[in-house]
Amino acid sequence: MGKLIPAALALALLASANAGPALAAAPGLVRVDQVGYWPGESKHAYLMTRGGAGRFTVVDRRGRVVLTGRAGRDRGAWNGRYPHVYDLDLTRLRTPGRYRVKAGGATSAEFGIAPAQNPAAKVLGFLGLQRDGADAPREPSHRNDRAASVYDWPTFTGPETDEIKGRLTKIGGPVDVEGGWFDAGDYLKFTHIQAYVDTLLWAAQRDGKVTGSALRKEADHGLKYLDKMWDEESKTLYIQVGIGAGDAKGTFVGDHDIWRLPEADDNDRAKTHRFIRHRPVFRAAAPGKQVSPNLAGRTAAAFALAAQLEPSVERATRLLDQAASLYAMARTTGVDRLVTSLPHAFYPESVWRDDMQLGGAELALAAQRLRDPRAGRWLAEAARWARGYLDEEPGDTLNLYDVSALAHADLVKAMRAAGTTGTAGTARLAVSEAELIAGLKAQLDLGARRAAADPFRAGARYDEFDAVPHAFGLAATARLYRSVTGDGAYDAFGTQQRNWALGANPWGVSFIAGVGRRSIACPHHQIASITGKPATGAVVNGPNDAKLFKDGLGEHVEEMPACPAGGVDRYERFTGHGSRFADDVRSWQASEPADDFAAIALYALTLTSS
Repeated sequence: MGKLIPAALALALLASANAGPALAAAPGLVRVDQVGYWPGESKHAYLMTRGGAGRFTVVDRRGRVVLTGRAGRDRGAWNGRYPHVYDLDLTRLRTPGRYRVKAGGATSAEFGIAPAQNPAAKVLGFLGLQRDGADAPREPSHRNDRAASVYDWPTFTGPETDEIKGRLTKIGGPVDVEGGWFDAGDYLKFTHIQAYVDTLLWAAQRDGKVTGSALRKEADHGLKYLDKMWDEESKTLYIQVGIGAGDAKGTFVGDHDIWRLPEADDNDRAKTHRFIRHRPVFRAAAPGKQVSPNLAGRTAAAFALAAQLEPSVERATRLLDQAASLYAMARTTGVDRLVTSLPHAFYPESVWRDDMQLGGAELALAAQRLRDPRAGRWLAEAARWARGYLDEEPGDTLNLYDVSALAHADLVKAMRAAGTTGTAGTARLAVSEAELIAGLKAQLDLGARRAAADPFRAGARYDEFDAVPHAFGLAATARLYRSVTGDGAYDAFGTQQRNWALGANPWGVSFIAGVGRRSIACPHHQIASITGKPATGAVVNGPNDAKLFKDGLGEHVEEMPACPAGGVDRYERFTGHGSRFADDVRSWQASEPADDFAAIALYALTLTSS
């Protein structure tokens, strides 16, 4: 329920790792991408075992052997129970169909070659489930958001809590903030997240060359909400609807304090539920004042990307002007702590030049398409922010907190377009194409170094938040690199990151609900939990630091059905490398889906679908 990171906890000591007799009896296990592989790409499975490995076979649905081979090198231990992980190279398997791998006395989950369906469609369906307002897929929810009151920023009882100290002070309204998407397994809404999600939806349509209407409709839904959050007339950006927790005295509750269906909120008459019934709205800054540059950059990028794809020149021009107006409101001097959410600890972003670079690049591309003379100015600004990012802020890979990979690729494209149209002299820009491409390569090399040392070739960190979205971000970056260089040197690495997220990992789990033979089954998601209907397409955090689980998973809050039945953790024996994964409705650390997870997964899957 949100991403508030608790204070450091002591390292968990797992007794199963030291149980001698059980270790000897542990069977081998084969891990594969449970969706499958494309015929021409590299294909790897992994055998986890206590013993050695010899040959492996691949059989089709009729049990016929279609491929044999010898297990590759031992890639190292996962944990005390599985001290060996062997690589199984399936690259020679190219014929479309459904298969299983047999090795070490174990049989893998079924997987496909040239799978018939792209999981991106299910991920898009999850975003539809996350819709709020009149267009919610089940029942309309939070219609009171159409006339919401604006409040001053609350004071919290501590830097790592969302508990409010004192009262909320009303400063304005009413404003219409109905619509958008719920942030995660809860019902808060954040402009910081929604802008990132909508940007990636438009980018997926453009870069993945998606022709169906479903993606366009979902992107339009997000854009409609962002249009409400940016008040062009008063130059006000609203950043949040709802509060996470109530106050220290218990006079009111917040979104995370109760477990319920969203359509119940409008008519919830409980005395302490007044901010559930009428959700507070918060703004980035006073009307007409400059706003945090991360918010200005990424929200402008969403409008500008829509302008690139809008068939009506008149509407595209309006979207471009809207993007330009917001972009110009960015505060880029004296930047202290960025504005993301209240509290900031929910989403503790610390870099912002990447957001401004992305906004400038998308503005330039939209202006080039519309032959707007401002294209050269935005191109120069994007290059200046790229220079600042490369000099001062590098170090992460593509995810919610760092959008530089997409910004680098799109700035290269804008620079090339300028060179052919004479829009601007690219030689005078603050950064070169070669430097931007080197920046992309540096991010891929960071992931590749991690993957080389990991038994399952994971380029993300197992023991940090957002492992799964980082994996999908690396998969997308590999394709972005190829799109601007023509070089497929990182294709295999990118494929392996997608494989890891879809089952070729120590837990043998697809981290997208309803995708693969064994996928996340108990997401920390209120609607799915209460209704008993699967949150198909939900993308979860995945493994996280084992220390976060030391005190257990906690009690089931009221209205939270138990899942799994009996609370049995069938994945605890796979805890390793300082990380743990728990498929449990209480496990917000590992099993809570989020919109930003879904968006980067969808983007990566549209780029890697062939």
